[in-house]
Amino acid sequence: MANSSIPAILEKMTGKDKDYRYMATSDLLNELNKEGFKLDNELEVRLSNIVLQQLDDAAGDVSGLAIKCLAPLVKKIHEAQVLEMTDKLCNKLLNGKDQHRDIASIALKTIFSEVPTSSVAQSVLVSVSPKLLGGITSPAMKTDIKCECLDILCDILHKFGNLMTSDHEDMLKALLPQLSSNQASVRKKTVSCIASLASSLSDDLLAKATNEVVRLLQNKGAKPEMTRTNIQMIGALSRAVGYRFGPHLGDTVPVLNEYCMNASENDEELREYSLQALESFLLRCPRDISPYCKEILHLALEYLSYDPNFTDNMEEDTDDEVHDDEDDDDSTNEYTDDEDVSWKVRRAAAKCLAALIVSRPEMLSNLYDEACPKLVDRFKEREENVKMDVFNTFIELLRQTGNVTNGQVDADKLRWSLKQEVPKVVKSINRQLREKSIKTKIGAFSVLKELVVVLPDCLADHIRSLIPGIEKALCDTSSTSNLKIEALVFTRLVLASHSPAVFHPYIKAISAPVLAAVGERYYKVTAEALRVCGELVRVVRPDIKVSDFDFKPYVYPIYNAIMSRLTNQDQDQEVKECAISCMGLVVSTFGDYLTAELPACLPVLVDRMGNEITRLTAVKAFAVIAASPLHLDLSCVLEHVIVELTAFLRKANRALRQATLGTLNTLIVAYGDKIGSAAYEVIIVELSTLISDTDLHMTALALELCCTLMSDRRSVGLAVRNKVLPQALALVKSSLLQGQALLALQNFFATLVYSANTSFDALLESLLSTAKPSPPQSGGAIAKQALFSIAQCVAVLCLAAGDHESSSTVNMLTQILKDDNTTISSAKHHLALLCLGEIGRRKDLSSHAHIENIVIGSFQSPFEEIKSAASYALGNIAVGNLPKYLPFILNQIDNQQKKQYLLLHSLKEVIVRQSVDKAEFQDSSVEKILNLLFNHCESEEEGVRNVVAECLGKIALIKPSKLVPALKERTTSPAAFTRATVAVAVKYSIVERPEKIDSVLYPEISSFLMLIKDQDRHVRRAAVLALSTAGHNKPNLIKGLLPELLPLLYDQTVIKKELIRTVDLGPFKHTVDDGLELRKAAFECVDTLLDNCLDQLNPSSFIVPYLKSGLDDHYDVKMPCHLILSKLADKCPSAVLAVLDSLVEPLQKTVNFKPKNDAVKQEVDRNEDMIRSALRAIASLNRISGGDCSHKFKNLMGEIAKSPSIWEKYCSIRNE
Repeated sequence: MANSSIPAILEKMTGKDKDYRYMATSDLLNELNKEGFKLDNELEVRLSNIVLQQLDDAAGDVSGLAIKCLAPLVKKIHEAQVLEMTDKLCNKLLNGKDQHRDIASIALKTIFSEVPTSSVAQSVLVSVSPKLLGGITSPAMKTDIKCECLDILCDILHKFGNLMTSDHEDMLKALLPQLSSNQASVRKKTVSCIASLASSLSDDLLAKATNEVVRLLQNKGAKPEMTRTNIQMIGALSRAVGYRFGPHLGDTVPVLNEYCMNASENDEELREYSLQALESFLLRCPRDISPYCKEILHLALEYLSYDPNFTDNMEEDTDDEVHDDEDDDDSTNEYTDDEDVSWKVRRAAAKCLAALIVSRPEMLSNLYDEACPKLVDRFKEREENVKMDVFNTFIELLRQTGNVTNGQVDADKLRWSLKQEVPKVVKSINRQLREKSIKTKIGAFSVLKELVVVLPDCLADHIRSLIPGIEKALCDTSSTSNLKIEALVFTRLVLASHSPAVFHPYIKAISAPVLAAVGERYYKVTAEALRVCGELVRVVRPDIKVSDFDFKPYVYPIYNAIMSRLTNQDQDQEVKECAISCMGLVVSTFGDYLTAELPACLPVLVDRMGNEITRLTAVKAFAVIAASPLHLDLSCVLEHVIVELTAFLRKANRALRQATLGTLNTLIVAYGDKIGSAAYEVIIVELSTLISDTDLHMTALALELCCTLMSDRRSVGLAVRNKVLPQALALVKSSLLQGQALLALQNFFATLVYSANTSFDALLESLLSTAKPSPPQSGGAIAKQALFSIAQCVAVLCLAAGDHESSSTVNMLTQILKDDNTTISSAKHHLALLCLGEIGRRKDLSSHAHIENIVIGSFQSPFEEIKSAASYALGNIAVGNLPKYLPFILNQIDNQQKKQYLLLHSLKEVIVRQSVDKAEFQDSSVEKILNLLFNHCESEEEGVRNVVAECLGKIALIKPSKLVPALKERTTSPAAFTRATVAVAVKYSIVERPEKIDSVLYPEISSFLMLIKDQDRHVRRAAVLALSTAGHNKPNLIKGLLPELLPLLYDQTVIKKELIRTVDLGPFKHTVDDGLELRKAAFECVDTLLDNCLDQLNPSSFIVPYLKSGLDDHYDVKMPCHLILSKLADKCPSAVLAVLDSLVEPLQKTVNFKPKNDAVKQEVDRNEDMIRSALRAIASLNRISGGDCSHKFKNLMGEIAKSPSIWEKYCSIRNE
């Protein structure tokens, strides 16, 4: 239904009174913006005409409102009406009066930005674009009309370029000649217009456009302004199409270099545009620009100091001391010339150099030799904006050094190169800190800050020369708060990263301005100053026991400055928090000199614990005070603090509960004798509610606190048994229990035995009974992981209770094994074996006769879990007494063929324990073990081979000099199984901790990893797994070998026809792909290497063809490939963008794949996971800026948006 109020409004809109017209137009705008607004055909036509008429209204504010009405109107009227409006507006633009032209142009832009659907856009474009092109190409047209047409066309192309593919060629023909127009404004608008068109051009047309521009550039006789336009065009093209410009670099880079070198002295803009274009190439075409990086570097360095109109006669200040203030005016009286624009060239060169640094980590050592000295020298740049860019470029160099030196072999060389430059940097920066300009000083501190982050101890020798700069920044009346903040942040970083003694001579000079800054009015300065005070306290008295510096004069000034902030209530939260933390440090460090002040200061901190926004910080501050070696007298607040903290254990805020548990623990260790038992019992009640497997970290902290309470006062045993023990027994049954929480739980049982009136037997009984299967309705049998946890707790409990209890427990457990009927698999039997193993590992059980035979008896059980528990037990009992039990196990392995696998597992337990505990084997037993293991290398059973490999790898950790040569010798064994076992053994020997094997393995590792070339696929897979483990745990072992290994690794990701076989199953044939596991392992290996060895990989050569084929492979291979693609999109976006088009198709296939109708649930679920995994990769690709250069990708995103089910998944993944 049409809105009834519209005719009345239209009536008023055509009235004579300007105010009426204004009000009516405003009413119309409100109506149009309403949700349910509808029009009938007649009104639609009338309304459109009146709005167009209003555009020409003599009153500017009325025509302005009419423009605003167009936006909602376009969405509410039919296509024909939109067409008519745009046609009229075009005519007005091209043939109308001058005063109406601007408004017509704005109206057209508004309509195009609001067109509701692409079908409407399509029909409007068909009629409008020829007119606009006519306006651009017609020779008689006025310049300003041409400019308006170009402007509108630019907007249209930007939004709808890909709807107009059929007209692209005509548009290029019309636009390219305009680059040679005599009017600068036309040329400038043409450049933006062609750039907007370029992003949707096909490769052929893009090449055509580029070749035309290059041809114009090669014409040496062209006017300089034409050349400048064409160079701008090249830069704009590369920015618009990104990586697609790569193939044209061969034509363009040499031309740009030549122009840059040979431009006439006063043609600065030409040089600036050339350098900007080169910067764009570096950032957007990293793969194709590689060959030209060296010459671009030299060019950028040459123009970094390009200043033809200025000779620097005061080359270097020889003295490094502080000048008198009169010299300060030098910088303001320097030569200036408004005509001189050479600074633009220097700025472009600095940015070009920054692009080179950011995109080429592999050139770093080269950049240090060539660019670093030049950059430091240019800190003296006289144009401030350029100086900032020089600073930023140097900061990029430092950052890149920081990024690359995390885990790289030649990191030390880079750091050394940087260290050599530090004195020059400091000298130059000190000169900048004496300048008048605030901006310069802020930039100088940013450089120093980044320097300290990358090389933490590099300024030790330069503190003296830096202090005046810091003082001046903090004390000078002209300093802004931003400068003060930068200076304070730098001071804090320097204090934190150097040894305290370095600063002792200068404490007076540093502390005065910092304490003054604590009193500043602006909260950010105050907060930063308080953080610096915290570092200052640590520096002034680094060690409570030894004092080689007289800190007493600073105690009161620091205390008073902080106290005044601490007691002040009306200030920013950040300041309150910093004051609380800082006061905690002051009290814990200087408390013995502040005894008179503590009764005034501690209650303030307690008061802050009562306030919700500061309580977390106050809790942490008390932990610092309680841990102080000064052991201060807290009696005035102790009771109050304990009550507050106990109440916090009930709060919902997790961080608060965590901090509270830590603080209580520290307080009870230090002041337990001053706290009443009643308080302990309340704490225990609150504690018990925090113990559960839903938050294991909290559980560990709660159990640790409980142990502290019990060891401090045994009388709390009863409360613990009533409240905490039931929770602990429930926790031990959880299959999630591990790590710190499990250790804390073991410690809890060990401590509980000692507390008053607790009987060992009752505890043991309650622990063992947790393993009884619960009634079927409440979940049935207990998890295997839980049995291990129970066994460990039993073992710790026995050891804590003493020898008598231990041996009675062992007798009871062996009795269970003797009595138990082996035909029923009982948790009791299983647990008894595990308990014996855990006790035997911690204590020698040889006093119990024949225990080994009793355990081996369980090898006969028909149940797998009992057998594996028995082999675990036997191995661990052997650890308790190697000389007795190791020969027994070895002897059994030789004689008992059937039990071999289980006995090898027992041996593995022994070896793994020894390698972790750093124990020594006797050489004779090592010999025996090795002979035995090498005999089993070729076993037919994969399980046996894996155990053998793990044993070999773990022995290698104990005796590397013996094992590495023995393993290396077998890499050439004729038996493929042996070669594979050796490679897997090496995998097991590469662990995360530093070990003595590292130095032995380093020179030899290539002979193991080169098995990746082996003929046998099992051996190749073992080598890939070893490479993957090395890349994860010890990247430095393999960095040097990667150039040779990577091509071989990439080759393993290819589908090999010879590994695919067809098995005939009678009624149907089944295809088996033997290479699948190998491909999956190879992609997973690349994924690992991306994390730790990114600087060695050349992503471009891997993405196509290898990753591309992986994205179209089997389910198991696609998953790691999606992960790799996400990582690459994050870490090397430019390499991904360069080939984005070719990656879209396999992703599209995966997302649109539908399982067959008769597919089982498992297949459907797998397909769901697969689609989600592909969408995750697509979401990463969509985050790269510049992804819109690829049409195929744009279309894929469009498709996803149209399918409701896929779009929903995509959105949930994007928000993860």
